Amino acid sequence: MDKIKIGVIGTGFIGPAHIEALRRISFVAVTALADINEETAKAKAKQLGISKAYGNYTELINDKEIDAVHICTPNFLHFQMVKDTLHAGKHVVCEKPLAMTSKEALELVSIAKEKKLANAVGFNLRFYPMVQQVRSMISAGELGDIFAVNGSYQQDWLFYQTDYNWRIDPKMSGDSRAVADIGSHWFDMIETITELKTKKVCADFATFHKTRKKPIREIETYSGKILKNSDYEEVPIGTEDYASVLIHFDKNAHGSLTVNQTASGRKNRIYFEIYGSKKSVSWSGERPNELWIGNRDQANQIMLKDPALVSEDVRGYIGFPGGHNEGFADTSKQLFTQYYKYILNNGHKNNISPAFPTFEAGLRELMICERIVRSAKEMCWVEV
Repeated sequence: MDKIKIGVIGTGFIGPAHIEALRRISFVAVTALADINEETAKAKAKQLGISKAYGNYTELINDKEIDAVHICTPNFLHFQMVKDTLHAGKHVVCEKPLAMTSKEALELVSIAKEKKLANAVGFNLRFYPMVQQVRSMISAGELGDIFAVNGSYQQDWLFYQTDYNWRIDPKMSGDSRAVADIGSHWFDMIETITELKTKKVCADFATFHKTRKKPIREIETYSGKILKNSDYEEVPIGTEDYASVLIHFDKNAHGSLTVNQTASGRKNRIYFEIYGSKKSVSWSGERPNELWIGNRDQANQIMLKDPALVSEDVRGYIGFPGGHNEGFADTSKQLFTQYYKYILNNGHKNNISPAFPTFEAGLRELMICERIVRSAKEMCWVEV
C-alpha cells in the first residue's frame, strides 16, 4: 500500500511534535515541510530528516505528491492557509484555533464539506486513555446525572515579566490568550466526554503583567533561552493571563473553569472533576495515567491505565500495556491515527461521522471563546 504523503507548514514548537507523532504511524509519511523562508525551511528539513523544503507554503500545497497538510503556524495565518489548502484539494489538519473568528471558521467548515475533504483540529488532549475512560463511564450511566463539572488549566511559562511569545500579541493570536490557547482544550474535552453543551458563561479576566519585556531577537516557544536586559523592549499587554468562568451546561448541569498562565510550578496542568448523581471522577494532566473515582458509601478508588481494566471501547486508545505510562505525544498519535484511517476508509466521501475533532469542533470552541471574551468585557452572563 502506498503511504499517505503529508506536508507540514510551520516548524516552531508544535510542528515537530506533529512530525514525531506521524512517524509512529506505519501508513503515512512526512515528505515535505514549509516555513517562513527557504533558508529556515531547509535548515529545519535537514534537522528533522525531511526530503523536501519550501520557503513558501503555496509551493507545498501545490505539490502534487502531497495528500494532506498539517498547519502548525501562528493563529493569524490559519484561516488563509487552510482555505488555500482546501482549494488545492488537500486534506487538512489545523492546530487550534481553526481561525481568528467564528465567522472565518464557519467559512472553512463550509468549504471542507463542499469539497468532501477530511479535516481535523488539534484538540489532541481528549485522546488521553483515562479521559476516554471517563467518556465511556458517563455514556454507560455509571456516574448518573451530571450535577457539576469543575476544573482548571494552569501553566507557568508566562510567569515572569520577561516571558514573551507571539501568542501574547492579539494581532497574531486573537482577542483572547489564556482561554483561547488552553481553555479551549478544556471545553473540547469536557463537552466531548460528558456530551453536555455549554449554554451560558460568565467570565472574569485578569492581566497581572500590564507590560512585558519583549525580546528584540526571536526565541522559540518553551526554549528556555535567557537573554540580557539590552535584548528586551517593554510592550503593553491587552490579553488575559488569568480567567475564571462560571458555566451553565444543558441538562441543568453547572460548572466552573480557571485558566492561568502565570501559575508558578504548574508546567501544563489540565484538570477536571465531574460530580454525578451516582459517583464522581477527577483527572489531572500531571498524572494522566490515573483516574480518581469518588463514592459516597464505599472507599474511593484510584484506577490505573491498563487495557485489562478499562472499558472495552477504550482499549483502542491505549498503545502500551498496564504499567507503561502514556502522555502528551501519544494523544497526537491517537488523533492522527484515527484521522488517517478515516481517509483510508473514505469516510470523508461517504459522510461517515468521525470520532476525531473536525473543523466543526474548531468552530464550536471559537464560538464559546468569543462569548467568554464578551462576558468578561461586559461583566455579565452571555448565552452561547
